[in-house]
Order: sequence, then structure tokens, then C-alpha cells
Amino acid sequence: MKKIIALILALVMALSLVACGSAGSEAGSESIKVGMVTDVGGVNDKSFNQTSWEGLQALAAENSNVEVSYLESKTDADYQSNIETFIDEGYDLIICVGYMLADATREAAEANPDQKFAIIDDSTIDLPNVACLMFSQAEASYLVGIVAGMMTETDTVGYVQGMVSDSMNQFGCGFIAGVKAANENATVLQYNANSFGDPAAGGTAAKDMITKGADVIFHAAGGTGNGVIETCNTEGIYAIGVDTDQSSLAPNTVITSAMKRVDTAAQDISLAVLNGTFTPGVHLYSLENGGVDLAPTRDLLPEDVITAVEDAKAKIIAGEVTVPSTPEELGGGLFTLAEEAA
Repeated sequence: MKKIIALILALVMALSLVACGSAGSEAGSESIKVGMVTDVGGVNDKSFNQTSWEGLQALAAENSNVEVSYLESKTDADYQSNIETFIDEGYDLIICVGYMLADATREAAEANPDQKFAIIDDSTIDLPNVACLMFSQAEASYLVGIVAGMMTETDTVGYVQGMVSDSMNQFGCGFIAGVKAANENATVLQYNANSFGDPAAGGTAAKDMITKGADVIFHAAGGTGNGVIETCNTEGIYAIGVDTDQSSLAPNTVITSAMKRVDTAAQDISLAVLNGTFTPGVHLYSLENGGVDLAPTRDLLPEDVITAVEDAKAKIIAGEVTVPSTPEELGGGLFTLAEEAA
């Protein structure tokens, strides 16, 4: 009888362990695959594609149950095929980097309602399987505009934009507003490159602006902006980076950067899928929640400039300063959607 009771107890304990193991698996030991599709700037654009990918790599390094991969888009025609590749390979989440992938993402999401998607810098897709990761980039651009307005000695600064779109125009609106808030006498030269992957065009634009007196140039142009920074470095004037801290590209030239934490956003939405808490719709990253900010590298900034930036940041968060995010709110003076490269 004692042997029978012992056997029964052993069986009960074994079943309990199996049940606990099963429950633990459901609670969080399942694995997911996250695929990232770049825009034409490529994964090594030293800007938001690269930053998004680095965020996913860091996430995978810390979580053995997260597998990440990326596919580069050389042309617009690659967007749809790259997305379809990840769908065919059974990826749990597909992150599309940039508003240029909006049409391909929308089409794929409509055709595959059980597939989860996230898109960075586009809020036009209203589907139950798509999360739109948006950033208040006008706020970060306003801060670097203050830097440019205070640092210029010629009262002339430059702004190079990759493309004209509602999302991209936020950079220019915030920057011009910040420059004018700090220095009402300053002139902002502007150039729309119509490309995120043309460093030569960025360099040419910067050279032209320098010829016209610009001594600080901000770019919001992805890989095109690398040419802006290189030319500024060669010509001995200041540059302002974008998306990530770009000071490493030219430590004596890049005085600051308008940061967008696309790395954090990519990690957040991946963890949401892993934990079963994925929600569609707009996820907004702002100064208030740390989603945008001035770069932490501030070695080239005088103390009064840093103080002015921190004061402006506090006022924006408190609602005392509203940063314009459209040309209409700015009162004109920026590219419209119909304009070509200047």
C-alpha cells in the first residue's frame, strides 16, 4: 500500500511540474521573429534605418526568445517583395521603416489580416493589425533650431530636407521656429533633395549654402545628410545631425542632433508582440515621454545655449510653448507638398 501511495504522489508531482512548465511557456517563454524592411536609405544610413536596426539587435541580445532580421530596399519596387518575404517566412512582426513604405504596408496588411505590422513615420494606415510609430520631431527640431540661432555668427543657417511630406515637413517647421525664437534676425536657407540616399546632393546643397553665408546647417535627410555633414566638416562650419546622435561622424563639426528614438519604438512594439499586448493605431513619442530630444553629446555647446534649450524643453512639455508642425502653423516659409527641389 505504501508503494502504491508513493507512486501516486510521484505521478501527481510529475503532472504538476508539466503543468507549471506549460504555464510558464504561455507566460513568456515563447519566441517571436521580427523582420525590419528599410527604405532606400539602407541599413547603414547612419540615421533612422540604422538606429532602428541597432535597437532590434540590442533587444535580441537581451532576449533569447526574440529573433531579428532585416531586408534592405534598394528601390521603391523592393518594398512589397521584402514585406512578402517576411510574411512567407512566418515572421510575427514586420516593421517598415519610413513613410515611403506606407502603400506597400497597407496593401500587405489588408491582404494578411493575421499578420502584425508596424510602420515608422506614417499615421495614415487605420487597420487592426498595424501600429503607427510616430514622433513629435518638430519638438526636437525646435530645440536644435535654438542651438543654430544662438550659434550662428553670420545670422545665416541652412536646412536640408530629404523629401517633402507632411511627416518630413515637421522637421523644417520646428527648426525654423526654433531659429527665429532664438534669433529673429536669422535667415534660414532651405533645400529639398528629393532623396534619402544621395550624399552627393547633400554635399552640393551644403556647399551652396556655405557660399551664401551659412555657418550652421541642419539636415533631416537620412543618408543624403551624410554628405551635408562631410561638406560642413571639410569647410569648417557647424552641422546638426538627425534621428540619432551623429557626433561620431565628425566630432568637431556636429554640435548636436535632433534625436528620434526609433530604436526605442522598435523595441517597444516588438516586446508588445512578445507579451501579447500589441495594439494598433498611433503610438506617439514626444519630448514628454522621451521619444524625441536633443542628443546627449553637448561638448561643443556653450553653457548659455544648453540652458536656453533646457528652458525651451521644459516650456514645451508644460504646454507653454506650442511648436508648429505644418507650414500653415508656421505661417509659411517652408516647402509645400507641390514644390520640387530648390
